[in-house]
Amino acid sequence: MMVSGARKLAAAALLFCSAALHVPAHAHNYHMGITDISYNANTGSTEIVHTYTAHDMEALLANLYQRQFDLGLPEDQAVLRRYVEKQFYITAGGRRLPLQWVGVTADAANITIYQELPKTALPAGAVLHHAVLSDFVPSQLNTVNLGAAPSGPAASSLTFSAATPERTLP
Repeated sequence: MMVSGARKLAAAALLFCSAALHVPAHAHNYHMGITDISYNANTGSTEIVHTYTAHDMEALLANLYQRQFDLGLPEDQAVLRRYVEKQFYITAGGRRLPLQWVGVTADAANITIYQELPKTALPAGAVLHHAVLSDFVPSQLNTVNLGAAPSGPAASSLTFSAATPERTLP
């Protein structure tokens, strides 16, 4: 018995669709984060804004704690905060600078984290440690964009990875 061309095509389409169900919808091969650090002359504070892919951050938290997270809940935000404060910090003279957690926003695509160094500009020669997600995803690249500081160097960018989690700021 010969199967018609339409049936072959329908069977192939069904096979293709069922195979596609086994591939995560948000899978991606490039893992990156962007951090913007800038001085706000109006407040006298250094503002820090991190943006990460929501899927990567959710996978990290689920892996660490073996449960799903809802970053709309204060207790789940506290878990994220502890992780970020462990993996991202700035030192000067061998001491951690007192970064203040401002908050977090999350949507289906991104997680954005806000911190600040109140009433302080980044001191010259400060060292930035940035290992957010690179401890979980070895290919993670974190780009830090530094805005021009008052009477400091011009704007610049630095890249951090699992191999280079610390750099001296210009």
